Amino acid sequence: MTPRSQLAALERHLAGLVRQDGKGRMMLGYSGGVDSAFLAVVAHGVLGDGLLAVLARSASYPEAQWRVASDIQQRFGFPMREITTHELDDPNYRANPTNRCYFCKSELWRRMTVLGMELGFAVLIDGTNADDLGEHRPGHRAAGKWRVHSPLAELSWTKTMIREQARVLGIPIWDAPAAPCLASRIKYGVTVTSGRLSQVERGEAFLRALGIAGDLRVRHLGNDARIEVSPRELSDVRRQWSTIEPAFQNLGFRHVELDPHGYRRGSLLALASAPASR
Repeated sequence: MTPRSQLAALERHLAGLVRQDGKGRMMLGYSGGVDSAFLAVVAHGVLGDGLLAVLARSASYPEAQWRVASDIQQRFGFPMREITTHELDDPNYRANPTNRCYFCKSELWRRMTVLGMELGFAVLIDGTNADDLGEHRPGHRAAGKWRVHSPLAELSWTKTMIREQARVLGIPIWDAPAAPCLASRIKYGVTVTSGRLSQVERGEAFLRALGIAGDLRVRHLGNDARIEVSPRELSDVRRQWSTIEPAFQNLGFRHVELDPHGYRRGSLLALASAPASR
């Protein structure tokens, strides 16, 4: 199947989803990442104002990500609405078990379902892709509970396919690093608090300001922090370590270390069974 025919198949699939409810209207859980941005642009082309992108704001959502999401929405003109989610009010979420994302996504989809009922949007979709299905994604189980469709995964779209089509469509973040929520940086078992989320956000913003590019995570280990960057950035971080270390101590971390192996997805799962410093 050619890229053009793949895109046409996605457009037909989206149109088919909204025909099922007879209203021709669809709500997208929109984060401003490449997957949901790509889906927003394509769905808007198919549905026009029948597509509503919903951006959830909370302490776990980075301010920098909000700016990116807002810029893309303004550039492509799809309808968007912001809501506030309150996952930090849920003790199950704050306890930070390995299925933390289930509680976060349950909060999101519950609020979007209520909003959809108020506004007349019966179909909910997200940007889950085919690659995500093979990873630790407890949030996807919450999507199933709330009957959320994942058109990209349903049509076997991979991250590589999405990035290439996003590039063709002129979406500026087509090659941007993945940017999951800030809570994904906190070691499982360490309580999620607004203060810890802020430490992570400020730490990553500081490193970006130093020119550190590519994949980047500040892993919050309780009292300490571990910095993960793409392997090609390791030497640059080491070169600036005399600036980085005191800055992180000023953020409230007792100790900070650089992971010599570089960034890798799911690294916190390997630490899940280790004792946590609260």
